[in-house]
Parts: sequence; structure tokens; C-alpha cells
Amino acid sequence: MYGLVNKAIEELVTTGYGEEKWEAIKTKAGVDVEVFISNQGYSDEITYKLVGAASEVLGLTVREVLIAFGEHWVLKTALHGYGALMRSGGGSLKEFLINLPNFHTRVQMIYPQLQPPRFECLDVTDTSMSLHYHTRRPGLTDFVVGLVQGLGKLYHSPAAAEVVALKTEGADHDIFHVTWTLPAA
Repeated sequence: MYGLVNKAIEELVTTGYGEEKWEAIKTKAGVDVEVFISNQGYSDEITYKLVGAASEVLGLTVREVLIAFGEHWVLKTALHGYGALMRSGGGSLKEFLINLPNFHTRVQMIYPQLQPPRFECLDVTDTSMSLHYHTRRPGLTDFVVGLVQGLGKLYHSPAAAEVVALKTEGADHDIFHVTWTLPAA
């Protein structure tokens, strides 16, 4: 994963829990990188170790860490670092989710070595859809839940993503039933 991901985990921890907790997490994870460089590639294992250590040090489940990280990714990392790109994704949560494939294509122009997941939206209504998540990286299902929740907050459309099929349980890929509330007029 690109250093941007690990920097975002660091920001989530330091803003919410303090620098000392971040240092404890790095120590627990056995990560001795002083500064993650946004556009440099790092082993996925580093990210997984940081998330696991954050769970232990902060007294949260891995699920809670990944959901918080997903929300943080949307509302802080992506919005502040790539605001114009985020805004080009659509004027509503529904439009943004439908446009995710195009979004990742644009992100790959910035990060050419990126191996993004593939999303597919089916059974789309005004307030729900089936979101299909194809990835080669295991263990990030709850991160997607956080992303959806963060996007719901961004678009003033409270959203939830219920897992209905898991690759880890034999499905071809993860599938979510995503629901949201339309913003007040």
C-alpha cells in the first residue's frame, strides 16, 4: 500500500488519542518507519500490523479500528487531500458509489502502482443498493463499512453497509446491502 494509507492511520490515532499512543502502536507493530512518504509503496503487512497494534493499544476491536479508519479516510484524508477529485464523484451518495470505478481510475493517474478494489453497484434504488466489493487484499471488509458511513456523512445521507456475503466464508467476493437516508430538502 502507498504510504498515504499508513499516514492516514497515524493521523487518525494522533488526532484522536495522541502522539504517545501512535508511538506505542508502532512499537507494538514492530514498525520503525519514522515518516511514511505518501507516494512511496510499503508492504501491506505494515498496514495490517499497524491496525492490529492499534486494536490492542487502544482497546478497540479490529472491526472498530477499521470502521473508524474508513470514516476518517473519507472525511479527512480523501476530502482534504483530494477534495476536487472527491467532489467530481457525484452530487449524492448514490452517484458517488455508482461512480466509484471512475474514481479509482482517476486516482490511479496520481498513484500509478495502485491496485484498487473494484466496486459494482446492483439493484440500485433511491435509498439502497447492493455493493459488490472485489479485492485481492483480505480483511478490509470493515474498512468498506467505514467508508460507506463516512460517505453518508459527507453527503448528509446517513448510511449503513450490512454485509450479506463474505469472501472469507466462501463467496466469490464481499457483498454489502447499503442503505441511506436522503438529505432533507
